[in-house]
Amino acid sequence: MKVFMSACKQAVQPLVNFQGGFNLEPFFRRKDKVVFVMGATGTGKSRLAIDLATRFPAEIINSDKIQVHKGLDIVTNKVTEEECHGVPHHLLGIIEPNANFTSADFRNQASLAIESILSRDRLPIIAGGSNSYIEALVNDDADFQLRYECCFLWVDVSLPVLHSFVSKRVDRMVELGLVEEVRRMFDPQADYTSGIRRAIGVPELDQFLRAESILDDKTRVKFLEAAIEKVKENTCKLACRQLQKIQRLYNQWKWSMHHIDATEVFLKRGEEAEQAWDKLVTRPSTSMVRQFLYDEDCVATILPPETTIIATPPVSIAAAVAAATR
Repeated sequence: MKVFMSACKQAVQPLVNFQGGFNLEPFFRRKDKVVFVMGATGTGKSRLAIDLATRFPAEIINSDKIQVHKGLDIVTNKVTEEECHGVPHHLLGIIEPNANFTSADFRNQASLAIESILSRDRLPIIAGGSNSYIEALVNDDADFQLRYECCFLWVDVSLPVLHSFVSKRVDRMVELGLVEEVRRMFDPQADYTSGIRRAIGVPELDQFLRAESILDDKTRVKFLEAAIEKVKENTCKLACRQLQKIQRLYNQWKWSMHHIDATEVFLKRGEEAEQAWDKLVTRPSTSMVRQFLYDEDCVATILPPETTIIATPPVSIAAAVAAATR
């Protein structure tokens, strides 16, 4: 274990001895390494992060602004203990439901988690759909840029295919008890602009929960169906916004993102889907991370704004979003 991480951060000696009181060691030592798993909601970010953490000595830091709160495990689609496969998770379900957790809060807490993980000679993997959190950590923290090299894995699924999957996932969440979960914390005076009540699935059920006690059975069913359709619609809109944000970040920083197209996985079922995930997502991602950790010629790092890299986005996200939302 020690050999694994120490190989990623051996000190590099400067070729010239500088006189004076300047501490130039941070500019010459090899940076610690951090992996990010990005993508729209429903694309399998959490699954990929866990897959990687079972192949490398790693721990996961949640970067989803809703999943950071306690409660509403079904609504927020938190990974279960079984799905974690024993991989430690940080910043997952730690904040009180009504509390706010800003981008600055995430930046501070994630930095502490990264240091803690590295102190155990393990690899930090940051996974989640809140790209504003990632932006705050990577772009707004000069110390982070100085200390870390980053590998960005972008799990992508064709929007029409993803929208179909999201719709079915909402139906499964309803079967698992989404409505009952929201009902248990329903408050007519609730503020849907802060805390965990911002989660898609909570505001959409407000009208139904307010009226259900005075509605006849037929009307109650119609109200509930309308609320569930609104949940699906808003989840699809969220996926579009997340893709647009990833494109903006790419254009702004010229991040060297590894694009992983998982569309074919979502078109299959059962064992075929499992095999496709392994072939098209897990194995290529594992190879990319291994190369990032051990091959100095293939390091994906944060580049300054004036740096240009020759890399073309695999698709035009703006065009895809426009087409999918017509």
